[in-house]
This record gives sequence, structure tokens and C-alpha cells, in this order.
Amino acid sequence: MLRAEEKPGNDVIAQIRAALLPWYRAHRRSLPWREASDPYAVWVSEAMLQQTQVRTVIPYFTRWMERFPTVTALAEAPLEEVLRHWAGLGYYARARHLHAAARRVVEYHGGVLPADLDALLALPGIGRYTAGAILSIAFGVRAPILDGNAIRVFSRLFLVEGDPGSARVQRRLWELAEALVPQDAPGDFNQGVMELGATVCLPEEPHCEACPLAGECAALATGRVAEVPWVRRRARTVWEEHVCAVLREQDWVLMVRRPPESLWGGLWELPRARRRSEESLAECAARAMRESVALEVTPGASLAVTRHVVTHHRITLHALAVEVARGTPVATGCDAWEWVPLAEAAADRPVSAPQARILRALTDGSTSPREVE
Repeated sequence: MLRAEEKPGNDVIAQIRAALLPWYRAHRRSLPWREASDPYAVWVSEAMLQQTQVRTVIPYFTRWMERFPTVTALAEAPLEEVLRHWAGLGYYARARHLHAAARRVVEYHGGVLPADLDALLALPGIGRYTAGAILSIAFGVRAPILDGNAIRVFSRLFLVEGDPGSARVQRRLWELAEALVPQDAPGDFNQGVMELGATVCLPEEPHCEACPLAGECAALATGRVAEVPWVRRRARTVWEEHVCAVLREQDWVLMVRRPPESLWGGLWELPRARRRSEESLAECAARAMRESVALEVTPGASLAVTRHVVTHHRITLHALAVEVARGTPVATGCDAWEWVPLAEAAADRPVSAPQARILRALTDGSTSPREVE
């Protein structure tokens, strides 16, 4: 077993490579971004896969590549359209970073993603892991990767203890990743590590009997698979209520665009506020309009309610009808406001998943409040 800072020997490295590469080639899942080693496709897939499950990403990736098939196509698209194609994946900063980085690639690299670590790291939203994935998978460059799956595989394989987010453990894991990745087929090796973590070396109830590296695994040999890697205690669940105000003019509805730095930043929505303690739904709806567009309104009936999860936040979103009491709309707490045809509101502009559910409920003609999914 390796000591804390000891590097694996050449024989161990050779055994791991010899076992993992054929296993990956025999068991790799058929995924759309694996059909070609296009650097842009690899980049997009890695951005989408951060904190998002593969089955969720596949349809988004397919639609994205149909609309933005090249770096140049993405760079030339309006940010609002980019966000609309991302809507539903969450963590919208990823889409904004992709768009900003694409524009920089067009400006400084002729629209071709560079095969250079420093140049990749200089692009918005690309860190060491994403750069390593692009270099190894798309360009065949010997570069390590370290995502959540790789952290789990390496931690168990070499019994790396401690918080994987700490500088000490991160340094150790990157050293192991660097030592293991081969000169030949680095992309297959890195994808093999990630595939192993995604399908065999699972966080709970791993399939050790099916693991090609079981014979080399220190955690398995010492009966400590369930203890490694150390998992940070989950953040306490935060329950929130939000209220959005529905101001209609016949078949049109007033919508606002969120500031970029806020929750669901850059997306369009019905004016919304987080409900304060001791505040009624009606008072919150009135405040949402006042803070967003400086309108004083009279709240009316409850129209719909939906529930949504953002990390450890459990959000209940209420929609209340409002009528103008006085004032004209001014973008005070939002980037912009517009009157939007209600029937097109969720389709023609980027909106969050809970807002899309509310908007769809408003178009179905129901006259009684209901919970929507």
C-alpha cells in the first residue's frame, strides 16, 4: 500500500493502465459527444455534465449542437438565445462562460479551440479539469483530469483519506492522475476513469466484483470502500417561498430579465421576490412588482404554485394575479422589462424551469389555483 505522498511504481501504473483501457473500450457507453473527437463537442459536453446527470444532458447536448454546431456559431449567437437553449440545465453561469469563451476563441484563436493548456485556462469557465478533458480526449495530449468520478476512483484505489476539497488532498489526487495517465491513448484512459466512477465505483453500493481494478484497490483490500472518499456533510435543507406577480393586459404578460449575478441571472421571469417571514403572499407579490419595475399593484387571486430544488434549497413558487394601482414600469431591480405574448413567453426567451411551469399553467385556461409540475 502506498504511503501518504508516495508515487505509484511503474509496475502498478502499468497494471492499472493494462486493466482499465480494454475494460473501457469494451464497456463504454454510447454517448453523442463520443461519436467524434471534436474539441468543441468535448468542451460543450464537459460544461453540461458538471453537476448534471448524463441522461439529462443528452437531449440538451443534441439540441445545442444542432443550433450551435461550431465555436463561431455559438460566438455569433445572442446571449439570450444561448440561455434559452440552456434553460432547464441550471447553473446558468456555465452557459454564459461558454458564450464568452467562444467569442474569445473567435477573436484570438480564429474560431479554433487551442490545443494548449495555458491558452485553454485563459478562457472563461475553463479550469484544470475541463482543460485536461479537452486536451486528452480531443487532441490526444497527455493531460490528467480530476472530476467527481475520478476523485472517487483514485481515493479508493490508493486509499487517499481526508477532505477531497482540501488543498492537501487535491494536490495528492492531481499527482496520482498525472502519474497514471499514459502517453498513448490519454483520452481513452481518462474517459475510462470517469466511466468506472460513473458505472462501477459508485458512491454507494459500488460493484467491486465487476471492477477491473479490484486487484489494485487499497480501499477494497482493507475493507474501507464505504469510508473513502470522505464526504462532506450535506448542507442543511433551506425551505423558501417565492412569489411571482402576474400582470396581464389581455393576452400579454409583463416579464423582467434578472440581473446576471442573481439567482437565475440573465433569464426572463414574472417579477418575483422571496417571501419574508410574517409577509403574506399578497404583500410579497406587491413587493416583487415594486422592487422590479417600480409599480404599485393590487394583488388578486392565487393562480398556480410549483416546487423546485436548487442545490439544498427547496423553493415553493406561488403565482398571484395583480392589477396596477399606480405608476408606469421602470427597470429598477431588473435589467429590462417587456410585455410578452403569454402563449409565447416560455418558448421565445430563456426562463427557469419553475417559471416555465407557471407560464404553461397560465395558458391552459384554468380559472382555479392548482399545483403544477
